[in-house]
Amino acid sequence: MTGLRLQEVLTFEVATLSSKLRAREVSSAETTEAYLDWISERDGELGSYITVTQERARADAARADREIAAGDWRGPFHGVPVGLKDNVYTKGILTTGGSKVLADFRPGFDATAWAKLASQGAVLLGKLNLNEFAYGGLRKKCRNPYDPERLPGGSSAGPAVAVVAGMCAAAIGTDTSGSIRLPAAQCGCVGLKPTYGRVSRFGVIPLAYTMDHVGPMTRSVQDAALMMNVIAGFDENDSTSSREPVPDFTAALAGGVRGIRVGIIRELSDGLSDEVSRAFAVALTLLASSGAYVEEVSIPSLEFGALINATVTWVEALDYHERWLRERRNDYGREIRLNLETGMMIPALDYFRAQRGRARILAEALGTLRDHDVLVSPGVATTALKVRDYLRMDDKAKADLGYRNQLRFTQPFNATGQPAMAIPTALASDGLPISMQIVGRPFDEATVLRVAASYEAMRGPLSPPPI
Repeated sequence: MTGLRLQEVLTFEVATLSSKLRAREVSSAETTEAYLDWISERDGELGSYITVTQERARADAARADREIAAGDWRGPFHGVPVGLKDNVYTKGILTTGGSKVLADFRPGFDATAWAKLASQGAVLLGKLNLNEFAYGGLRKKCRNPYDPERLPGGSSAGPAVAVVAGMCAAAIGTDTSGSIRLPAAQCGCVGLKPTYGRVSRFGVIPLAYTMDHVGPMTRSVQDAALMMNVIAGFDENDSTSSREPVPDFTAALAGGVRGIRVGIIRELSDGLSDEVSRAFAVALTLLASSGAYVEEVSIPSLEFGALINATVTWVEALDYHERWLRERRNDYGREIRLNLETGMMIPALDYFRAQRGRARILAEALGTLRDHDVLVSPGVATTALKVRDYLRMDDKAKADLGYRNQLRFTQPFNATGQPAMAIPTALASDGLPISMQIVGRPFDEATVLRVAASYEAMRGPLSPPPI
């Protein structure tokens, strides 16, 4: 590597690495080997990967180098090493969903989101750890890169850990109840849940058909926009895929926030730790100091968002898993088995009412967004919990804590399908990340990204994990 150190290359954002690859200041083969070496050295402690695809990665990188040398530049992800949550189909490569049920499953085709990245010349480092089927517990240990004694959040735990710990340049995650935003918030990366239907879910193991989202997990807002430029758009293989025109998501990043109207969600501003509260207040002050109009707003029906999301997920998850649950019950972990069995007890009327309730929350949120460009809240209420403290809790305490500290911030916006992003705001006194959530109008990811990019520039860089 011409004048570059291993650790330096592993910290590059996609935009930076891409420019160096295109200028041939560094090769994809060298970069990929550096990532593979770091995964081998570091991931035993953190557990971000389920499967590392060394030979595939080396072949992808060698091909990318040949193409770049020949002047056949495919785009910003050409030669860039990435990871995929292990519920994203990869042809001929293990796709386990983090479960014994699919321990030997090798799909016959690629998920659309990954196929689009692969067509741009991205290098596949491997498949990333997740809660079982994005709905149960972790079957393989995964730890927070800022403190391996802490939880990483879920269910896209592996993608968040790998991005932050320098074990991939970017990743694809999925979000049904907050599973992109929560680990992004707890581990300190950017996580975007796009509008429902904006990114194809074809070839992604479903959790709840009407609330599953696929999106980027990256080191910067610009990188999230770059990935959205690749993976967004209509897919005839996904009946829920939207034909809404796809903009250039990077175009508005430098627009600033002067004149932007920001609504602080009252219902999501309580129950915060002191440090999260202070960090959120500082973030709002930065936005206001740059010309944004910041004021409190109310969306009363948000209090029902978590219950609505949970009810729909219980039922729709059962639809996918019912046969396996009857035939292979013991292959499921305890947590997901309890969730799926709960789905068996949900009356049809409750499911219908939950679906109807989604429309009420969306109507109230959109009413607020008539007078505001984005809505904001803390990403989560506290920093990441210690693993040992979590394991000592009973099921009820875990559920109560999960709702109070995390899910009440994220689940309502799966119910509404709106775009929502987690972006780091600060590090707490214990060195752990704190985050803010930015929510937008349906199919207006561009404004969410614009506000996030402006805030990110004002905030400045955060200290990386002590690796």
